Amino acid sequence: MSTKNDNRATATATIILLLIVPMQAQAMDMESLQLANALGNVLASEEPCGLRYDQAGIAEFVANKVSAEDMGFASSLNIQTMGAKVMINEMSESQKTAHCAQTIRVAKTYGFIK
Repeated sequence: MSTKNDNRATATATIILLLIVPMQAQAMDMESLQLANALGNVLASEEPCGLRYDQAGIAEFVANKVSAEDMGFASSLNIQTMGAKVMINEMSESQKTAHCAQTIRVAKTYGFIK
């Protein structure tokens, strides 16, 4: 029964992403959306990859990379993070190993890991 509910939750999250992201992409510039996507993926990977990010590093990254006027960034980041969590949970062990190896490299360049 749990697997059936998990599949429904995955399908629901996917449908939500497919409906909302294109609408947001029209309202936001693509650079902001790409940044939200990349950051969401890195943030969603923290726990599954056994990492612990420096919160001040995250705040500094956002302050330096996201326009202060970008009202859509936070909601786009939430959607992207939620979608990435679903995808990570569906990864095979080998996919997750490769994913986490690259995420660690990216998180270091972002200043999230010292």
